[in-house]
Formats: sequence, C-alpha cells, structure tokens
Amino acid sequence: MTQSDLFAWSMEQDPSLRSTIVTVLILDTEPDWDRLLRMLDRGTRAVPRFRHRLVAVPWGLTPPRWLPDPDFDLCWHVRHLALPAPADLSSVIEFARTEVMSAFDPARPLWRFTVLGGLDGGRSALVLKVHHSLTDGVGGMQIAGEILDVTRAGTAHVPVPDPARPGDGVLGDIVTWNWSAGADLVRAGMAAIPPIAWHAVTNPVGAVRDGAVMAESLFRLARPITRTLSPLMTERSLGRRLTVLEVPLETLHRGARLAGCTVNDAFLASVLIGLRIYHSRHGTKVEQLRVAMPISLRRTGDPVGGNRITLTRFAVPVAVGDTVDLMRALDATVERWRHEPAIPLSNAVAATFNRLPVGLLTPMFKHVDFIASDVPGSPVALYVAGAKVERIYPFGPTTGTAFNITLISHVGTCCIGINSDTAAVPDPETLTDCLAEGFGAVAALGTAEPAQPGPAGHPAPPGTVPPS
Repeated sequence: MTQSDLFAWSMEQDPSLRSTIVTVLILDTEPDWDRLLRMLDRGTRAVPRFRHRLVAVPWGLTPPRWLPDPDFDLCWHVRHLALPAPADLSSVIEFARTEVMSAFDPARPLWRFTVLGGLDGGRSALVLKVHHSLTDGVGGMQIAGEILDVTRAGTAHVPVPDPARPGDGVLGDIVTWNWSAGADLVRAGMAAIPPIAWHAVTNPVGAVRDGAVMAESLFRLARPITRTLSPLMTERSLGRRLTVLEVPLETLHRGARLAGCTVNDAFLASVLIGLRIYHSRHGTKVEQLRVAMPISLRRTGDPVGGNRITLTRFAVPVAVGDTVDLMRALDATVERWRHEPAIPLSNAVAATFNRLPVGLLTPMFKHVDFIASDVPGSPVALYVAGAKVERIYPFGPTTGTAFNITLISHVGTCCIGINSDTAAVPDPETLTDCLAEGFGAVAALGTAEPAQPGPAGHPAPPGTVPPS
C-alpha cells in the first residue's frame, strides 16, 4: 500500500472523512447477467487489486498489505436488485446515496457493483461503489477499459490468468517495503547531492533562496486550515444528498477557447459563479472560497488503479464579475499550484500525515469549502454486457468539505455529480439550480442569449443546461 493509499484508508477512522467513490451508469436495457459476471471475472484478474483485501502488519512496521482474499467470491460483490415501481433516475440516486453513506466490510475487497432493474422504458442502472484507496478518477477510467465494451456485441479481450500469489510472507514484506522505501530515498538523495553541491558552490545565494522556496511550498501544501471561507457552508455532519447536472461538453470547450483557458477552468468558473449565486440567495456575500482539487501525478507505465494524485487546497476568487476574467484568474491560480515545487514530494507529505493522529488532520479538511474534480471520460459509446451506457454520474467523497462536485465527460455530455453534506448544504436542490446557472453563464459566452436551465431530453436531472 502506498502512502497516498494509506492516507485515504486511514481517514476512515473519522466517518465524515470516509473515502467512498460511487458512480452511477444509466443503461438503455438490462445487461446480460452471465456476460456481466464473465466480464467482471476477467476484469478482476486484469486488475488484481479487486481480488485483494487489506491485511494489517504487526506493530505497524509497514502500511497494511494488499493480499489475495482466500475467500474471494465474485457473487458477494455483484448484486441484481429490482427497484419498486415507478422507478426513475431519482430512485437510482436515492439508492446511490445509501451506498455513499455506508462503510465497506474491511475483511473483503473494497468494492461492490449493483445492477438496478425496473427503470422506466426497460432501462436499468449500474451502481459502482469503490474505496478511494483502490483507485483515483483517472485510474478508474483505466479500470473501466478492462471491463467495458465499445460495441453492443462485445469487445474481444485477451484472456487473463489468475494473478500470481505473493510468496514473501509478512516478514519478507516488511523487509522488502522498508528496504525499497529506504533505497528510494538514498537514490534520490545521491542523485540530488551533486547538483545541490554544485549549485551551492557556484551560486550560494540562489541555493539558499531555492531552499527557502521549497520550504514555503511544503508549508503551503501541508499547512493547517483553521476556518472556512464561506460564511454559509460551515456545519458538518454524516448526512449526504446526491444531485446531478448535465452540460454539453462543447459549451465548456467554447467558453474555454474564448478565454484562452482549459475546460477545467471553465468547469471551475461555472461552479464558483453558481456558489456566488447560492450565497446571494441566502443573503450573504463571499469574496473567496477554498477548494480542494486533485492534481494527477500518474505517469505512463504506472500500474492500473491505485492513487496517483495529490489533493491541493487553495483559495479561489468568487467576486470576479466578468466570466472570462474569472476563468483567466482561475487558470493562473491552478497553474501555479500544478507547478508548486513541493508537488513531487506529495508522497513524502502523505507519509508525514500518516504518522499523525487522525484527529489532528480532521480540521485540515473540514475547513475546506468544497472539492472539485474533472475526469476525462470516453468520447465513444460504451457498453456493459450488451447494454449501452447512456449517462455516467460520478459522486466523489466530501472528505470533510461541504460538498464534492465531480465532472466526467461521456460522448459529448458532461455528467456532473454533486455529493452534499446536509448540514453544510440543507437545500441541495437550490445549490444544484444555482450551479446550473453558473454553467449557463459559461455556456452563454459567445452566444446571443444566455442558456437557461431546462430538460435535456433524458431522465430530467435537476438543473440540466441545454445546448446553446
């Protein structure tokens, strides 16, 4: 288990920091059950972590080990339920809400798939529940490539044999893990000594300055946060409500191009405009909010799954009235954080956090206003055991914040899931409508008239923004 994976798992000691990812797939029909089981059997062989459970190591000499579950039973992790009629998207979202709020059985692999039948029009839903220590968002899309098809008839996948079982035992794993960690530090240190020494000799003032810059960057990455910036979304609880939005991907692309920014900037600007409206409706003003945003550290050749992200926390402007100016300000802020000198040391920072009591870490997250995540999805149609995926709604964990908003693109549509803490956001439908207005403001860039929230010709999620 990496330090980042361990950090996600150890947060479970505080239920409000539970790191459960739930994704809802709306399907045009019910998947073939036998095909689904075969697909998942192969997928769990291709990604062995899905057949592993966490086993603690004596005296905490290493993080918990991922070991094959000797009692692994695919049927324990895959269920087929029928929703009571009349079943629609709201029925599926309510089921997903209970999945978000419930913990995993730590004696088994940390995932569960549930097929929900009985939706109107002969449709169905697939609710995927995965612990964050298994994967981040980008890794999740890689895993999806192992279990989804690109045609209704199916995609030919290379057979995968049973994964090899580890043979070192506990003592061997302790020695291997600590030796590996120590060797990595030594290698990094030895590689760094010559250039640091040369820099100190040739430019001692610059060497001192660079050291100070790194120290300041580490402090920004790990510093404690003692208050929320929102005067409104301050309370925290174990209650959760889920809502969804849909936005045409082209509207965000167009707004981003007009501002010379990225789709992520357009996404974040939409959220902040929506939050400005939400605070205004409650009679409050807000100048800045603090967002937690994952930055991917994944590189080519990294194993499928696992966490290859660092969660940065920083203040973003809200009171910038012009949408283009707001996007450009956000672009500058996010880019600064992407290039923080301490970002490559995120695993070491996580290792430091893992040595601290969870109670000391809780305020670091509970005073963050919200989490925002943008995950690139598939530009082509996907299928699950003969059923076409119509929509994908992702719901990331709040991790102590007021709400998590996650966007995933799917065949030209941005599917947005909002997971709200009911104490911080007692009116999630109002928040969703305000966020829809924020996306409408970005969608209106370069058009004659602003886009208005309304139906999208699909199962009517609240606050859908139509094409403009």
